[in-house]
Amino acid sequence: MSDSNSTHFTNPSTFILQGVPGLEVAHVWISIPFCAMYIIAILGNITILFIIKKEPSLHEPMYYFLSMLAVSDLALSTSTLPKMLSIFWFNSKEINFSACLTQMFFIHSFLMIESGIFVAMALDRYVAICHPLRHSTILTNPVVAKVGLAVVLRGSMIVLPYLLLARQWPYCRTNIIPHAYCEHMAVVKLACADTRVNNYYSLVVAFLVTGLDLSYITVSYTQILRAIFSLPTRDARLKTFGTCSSHLGVILASYTPAIFSLLSYRFGQNMPLYFHVLIASMYLLVPSMLNPIIYGVKTKQIRDRLLRHMTPAD
Repeated sequence: MSDSNSTHFTNPSTFILQGVPGLEVAHVWISIPFCAMYIIAILGNITILFIIKKEPSLHEPMYYFLSMLAVSDLALSTSTLPKMLSIFWFNSKEINFSACLTQMFFIHSFLMIESGIFVAMALDRYVAICHPLRHSTILTNPVVAKVGLAVVLRGSMIVLPYLLLARQWPYCRTNIIPHAYCEHMAVVKLACADTRVNNYYSLVVAFLVTGLDLSYITVSYTQILRAIFSLPTRDARLKTFGTCSSHLGVILASYTPAIFSLLSYRFGQNMPLYFHVLIASMYLLVPSMLNPIIYGVKTKQIRDRLLRHMTPAD
């Protein structure tokens, strides 16, 4: 027994994902809402992309950024849900070491990319409302492309150190991950090494990068609200604010479960492990499902185009 306990899994060939620890007998039932949310996320985001591609009138910065958000939601949900469902349905818990690290990289990089997209959307709304006459000259297609590229590169480069650190650590405790996917901190806890650098870096990313994004969005909307309340009529104020409601909705849908998940990890030590795993899983799934619904319902241009495609021609 002492020999087996001291075995080093230095770059182990596989990790074992437990799914939802403590609720293994309910995996099939848990899979039902998860599968439903995944289907809605896939259909909703593909529909958004289809409508924006088919309608030339939607080929403008706001909808380009929305297309990026839809692609990010598709990548984020697809990088996690198929493996989770295979655990729930077929008890297929093994995941290759490299595949685990790749999944971890995709999850956290696309979360960072989505945060950057929200900043880009806030920039678009700020220019459209506070400087409407200059919107088309400021946010040209080349500028939008550069902003999109910068968002993707930033998200990838920020998360890359997670992958590099995790790959070089020895894993001597176990290769069992008490989670439904390769979540970063769940993998870190398996390492038999000094992970303080990783922990400090994670805190810097959480408070500096995400904090700066939220600060910029807050400043942008402070200026936007000032411009809206300076409009002469109530109808004009409501109409202008309506162009921001979808963006505000997806920000709340994304950041609310993220903050709740973070708080539950930091201050919910007495909560059962399955609660943390379920919250972390919902944090990835719920925004991907809600984002296309919010934009489909709140954005008149998308709603009208969707109804036109759904209504048979006479």
